[in-house]
Amino acid sequence: MKKIVLAVILLTLSSVAYLRAQKFESLAETPPMGWNSWNKFACNIDENIIRGIADAMVENGLRDAGYVYLNLDDCWHGERDSLGFIQPDPIKFPSGVKALADYVHAKGLKLGIYSDAGRKTCGGRPGSFGHEYQDALQYAKWGIDYLKYDWCETEDINPVGAYNLMRDALYAAGRPILFSMCEWGHSKPWTWAKKTGHMWRTTGDIFNCFDCIDQHPDWAAYGVLQILDMQNGLRQYAGPGHWNDPDMLEVGNGQTVNEDRAHFSMWCMLAAPLILGNDLRNMSQETKDILMNKEVIAVDQDKEGIQGLRFLVENGLEFWLKPLADDDWAFCVLNRTTESKEYLIDWQNFNLYDDVAKRFTDFDSKVYAVRNLWTKRNEGDTKKSKSIMIPGHDVVMYRLIFNQK
Repeated sequence: MKKIVLAVILLTLSSVAYLRAQKFESLAETPPMGWNSWNKFACNIDENIIRGIADAMVENGLRDAGYVYLNLDDCWHGERDSLGFIQPDPIKFPSGVKALADYVHAKGLKLGIYSDAGRKTCGGRPGSFGHEYQDALQYAKWGIDYLKYDWCETEDINPVGAYNLMRDALYAAGRPILFSMCEWGHSKPWTWAKKTGHMWRTTGDIFNCFDCIDQHPDWAAYGVLQILDMQNGLRQYAGPGHWNDPDMLEVGNGQTVNEDRAHFSMWCMLAAPLILGNDLRNMSQETKDILMNKEVIAVDQDKEGIQGLRFLVENGLEFWLKPLADDDWAFCVLNRTTESKEYLIDWQNFNLYDDVAKRFTDFDSKVYAVRNLWTKRNEGDTKKSKSIMIPGHDVVMYRLIFNQK
């Protein structure tokens, strides 16, 4: 009898979703900000770690800086019950996911969870294939706010159909859940997923290196610069409610302070989701200063939602511009080399028309005040050329503030 009732419920939900197939709107008007367990802990997670991370997000000021999603990645899973509903690992999460969600919500945070469109997750746990509506119902019951949906064990599965199916299941379950698609960019989701997910991975996995590739027989993980290069040509597909995702941040996981600063700056120039991946319970002051620089975060969270443009590459330096609200621009110089480089900025060389923003920089007719976002100092305006020094594997980052007077 229980199985018959369940079948009727699932059939009803699928019918509703078919008629009203859509994602939940207004969940990601700016790039999502939060934390994910994978980069630091991989499969070694439990409810005590997650509760400790929630405490740290509040105590360190990360929540107030905008980081509100606390996301479980792979390996939280136990088995499915007799009706097919997924259960948490009883040893790692003895109190259950609902109790964990209640704890996280009481901190003013939101809880995310992980699954996979395939038969198994990348860590070998039960995937959602064939159980999409059941899993969506379970997540809604638990109080989940965010779903990362991976792409392992997906032989002969169509990604468009698989991700739309889970979108429909989430919508039918009735609880607004941000949908993070992690299909690694194989099917070019930026070309089709605007109405499916709130963000989509554009590449394979990042790993903790600034400039290298971790090559495996059948796959590879990529350093910061390699991931950055893979974003070329994608900026027109991003915007409020639908973001290109170059993967999670490795800030605080052992790279140099210069590299961490550059990594964070470039993700903000990309209008990327800012999903932290370090141990928030043990952070250096330098890491805190990077992750909670509100002026740099404001570049990422700008309401226009326009991804930055790599305008010029010269002698190991990259020059990026990002249109911001109120006719401002972010201007970032990235030094890809390991040696410090001096450069004289002639603002007239950066006159351009951005066909995504539909705006000119107009350095020949407009004057912008120059605000250094890392030193937090005002440095004159764009009337005069400017000499700068960019350390190796680092950035100089400005907000150019349009002065209409």
